[in-house]
Amino acid sequence: MKNLERRRSIRKYSDRPVSNELLSELIALAERTQTMGNLQLYSVIVTRDEEMKRRLAPAHFNQPMVTGAPVVLTVCADFRRTSLWAENRHAQPGYDNFLSFINAATDALLFTQTFCCLAEEEGLGYCWLGTTVYQPESIIDTLKLPELVFPVATLTLGWPDEMPPLSDRLPVESVIHNETYHDYTPELIDKYYEAKENLPENQEFVRINNKETLAQIFTDIRYTKKDNEAMSETLLKALRRQGFLD
Repeated sequence: MKNLERRRSIRKYSDRPVSNELLSELIALAERTQTMGNLQLYSVIVTRDEEMKRRLAPAHFNQPMVTGAPVVLTVCADFRRTSLWAENRHAQPGYDNFLSFINAATDALLFTQTFCCLAEEEGLGYCWLGTTVYQPESIIDTLKLPELVFPVATLTLGWPDEMPPLSDRLPVESVIHNETYHDYTPELIDKYYEAKENLPENQEFVRINNKETLAQIFTDIRYTKKDNEAMSETLLKALRRQGFLD
């Protein structure tokens, strides 16, 4: 069985420390991932201090693994280092724009995923926090991020102290489109989502929330239109503050 077939989010960690040597080794290996123009448009903020983790926690809705993990990694899209390099070498950078943010964010996310795979090979556990872009200004303030640096991913990291069940995935044929995109018919939606909708835990979510379908759990409770629009405005504001938008 390949490592990814056993991949699970770990939210509880043992007291065993994650050494600086191991962490640096994994980050160095992850640097070998793909990168635009070989510029490595990312930086990693390593948080070990308990007070700093407490200060970061509200930006992640105070999820307990933020303060419970030995290490918190905030991976940032970073065009500042490249821009300063250019300015110090008599070149004129032009990276204060949205395309540059997308390129740097892509670099940062590729690096993050590579790091995750390497960490898992070592037996470490991690949880990817999707909350990083929900309240970015709080993270920017806490970590003192300058212009052209923007948080895009957060990992809590440590040695696992739990073995949760594997989460479900859609069948592979639901994500493959040969040659061109083939839109989903109602029949295909039924086919691809049948197993997910019939999981006992998902049926229980529907029941206890007094909903008709599992989809309503996502649209009405977890990721609502109102919240998405509000956090989109927050994200755009932070991108302007950090110099990626006019």
